[in-house]
Parts: sequence; structure tokens; C-alpha cells
Amino acid sequence: MKLSHFGFNLPDELLAEHPAENRDESRLMVLNRKEQTIEHKMFKDIIEYFNEDDVLILNNTKVFPARLYGNKEKTGARIEVFLLRELNEEQRLWDVLVDPARKIRIGNKLYFGDDDTLVAEVIDNTTSRGRTLRFLYDGSYTEFRKKLNELGETPLPKYIKREVEPEDEERYQTIFAKNEGAVAAPTAGLHFSRHLLKRLEIKGVHFAEVTLHVGLGTFNPVEVEDLSKHKMDSEELKIDGKAVEIVNKGLAEKRRVCAVGTTAMRAIESAVSSNGKLNEIDGWTNKFIFPPYDFSIANCMITNFHTPKSTLLMMVSAFAGHDFIKRAYDEAVKEGYKFYSYGDAMLII
Repeated sequence: MKLSHFGFNLPDELLAEHPAENRDESRLMVLNRKEQTIEHKMFKDIIEYFNEDDVLILNNTKVFPARLYGNKEKTGARIEVFLLRELNEEQRLWDVLVDPARKIRIGNKLYFGDDDTLVAEVIDNTTSRGRTLRFLYDGSYTEFRKKLNELGETPLPKYIKREVEPEDEERYQTIFAKNEGAVAAPTAGLHFSRHLLKRLEIKGVHFAEVTLHVGLGTFNPVEVEDLSKHKMDSEELKIDGKAVEIVNKGLAEKRRVCAVGTTAMRAIESAVSSNGKLNEIDGWTNKFIFPPYDFSIANCMITNFHTPKSTLLMMVSAFAGHDFIKRAYDEAVKEGYKFYSYGDAMLII
């Protein structure tokens, strides 16, 4: 399949600027692959589709406040710095994106906060917008990280045009977030409330937690018509023995094994053994899933409605079938479903 197969027009009013008031009361579109049927539900109705000993695979990554605003030395120009990943804890080196990038050169210093207690020096160019910064801070590493958290703000996606609001700090985070390291939320998980998770637990559903630290590479535009030539950025991935045991038991017993989100799906598909079982892993993945693709682990998927021509839409199309997803998206637009991070959800069974 080609890049042009994944374009569609989305009316501006269907872009979700705010989340649903209650996490589990967003809308849910249910796609049955075998019957080729589409149902319209509320997210909390998802419990109807799971039975005792079914498995939900959750990405427990935690978003850190990755967007900082600083001022350039001498000129005082306001510069946005988006923290991507820590390169060296001891030297306080970070990979970042800067905006406007044309103003930021090697040797420049940036000052953060009202009192300028945090300073960063640009030591390398990595891409057109990418830089390596060395942070200068008079304090311990713990105090330094605390300062970054104080000065940073919730990294809402760029397509949400409004200012960050206090509630975003809590709402742009799943309730099962544990391991800090993501610069974007695994958004399918945002729909789960504590109450809904407890109801699923009481029903006997098992939860397998994996960690894939979502990077901006997930959202990088695909710029080649031939999808086989697109390269994904690497993202840090950890799957431990406990998760492996839960998932493989579900597979052996032919239960419903459901990946909550494209990040959970990419995580498990990056750790498949030759006999189709899940393996432990502690490393990185740059796996790019697009049609046609044979999935090894999950037979069910929860996901949001994604942007045109995105790697996320390509993965979902590979799982549900391109024509079926196209029909579902046409119906979602017609029915007024909300799209993207704070939007509505889809269950594919």
C-alpha cells in the first residue's frame, strides 16, 4: 500500500480540543472484523466485550512535562525547547527540539525560569530542529529533575491550539501511568477510569503492563509514497516476565488478548518469539507496522481516531483491514466522533 491510500478530510470541528468530562464516557465505535459490522457505544460499555481470563495489555509509560520556554542570551528571544530524551544523567545532556530553530546555534545559552537558575548550552546540531543541550544547574541530579518538572508544561500535541490548562496535567496521563519517560501520552489508555478498571478486574480480566516510552517519532509525518522506505525513530521498550506470563497464558487458553493502543501493539509485536509467543525485552524498538502485516499476539485492539497519513492509522488499517477502517472513518465523520488525542475511541474485535 502507498502513502496516498491513507489520506482523508477531517472537518475542523471534529478535532477534540478538550477531553470528555469523565474518562469512560467518551464515545466508542466497535468494529467486528469477522462480521464486518459497526456498533456505536459509550467507552464504559467496553466491559460487555470481555470475559473472565481475557487479557488487556496496558502501556504504563508516564508523560513528563517535556515542553519548556526559555530566553536566548543577549537577545532575550523566547525559545521553545521540547525535551526528547536524556542522553547522559551525569553530564545532564539531552536531545531536544527547538523552535524557532534558525536562531539557535552551537555555543548559544538559554535561560529558564524567572530567576534564570537553570541554564542550557547548545553543544550540537542533530537535525534541522534538533539540538543537544547541556544543562547547567547548581544542585543535585534529583533537584535538577525537580526543577525541570517545575518549569516544564504538559506536552499537548501541536494540533491542540489552545493554551495548556491546569487539568491537562492530570488528564493527559493514563491512570495506570508509572514509569516516566514519554513525551506523548498513549492516548487509548486515557479512556479508562479507576471505576472501569475495577469493574474489569472484578469480572476476572487480567492486566499485563508493558512500558514503551512514546517519542515524537510516532507522530513524524510519513514523507515517502513507498511505505517500506519510511524509518521510525527508536523508542525505549521494556516487557518483564510477569507481563509475558499473563499474555502467553491468555494466548494458550485462546482468550481475548487486547492491546490498549498502538503503542502497546508496537511493544508486543517488537518482542515476539519464533513460535508466536511474547518474550521479555529491555531495549529499543523502531518497528513500523503497515499493511499487509500478520499480527502474532493480540486478537483485539483499542485505539483512538488518528490523523491522515499517520503511522498510527497505517497500523490500525493493517489490523482491521484497510477498506473496513476507511468505512469506519467515513462513518465516524458522519456521526460526529471526535478525533485525535482527546477524542473518542474504537474497539476492534
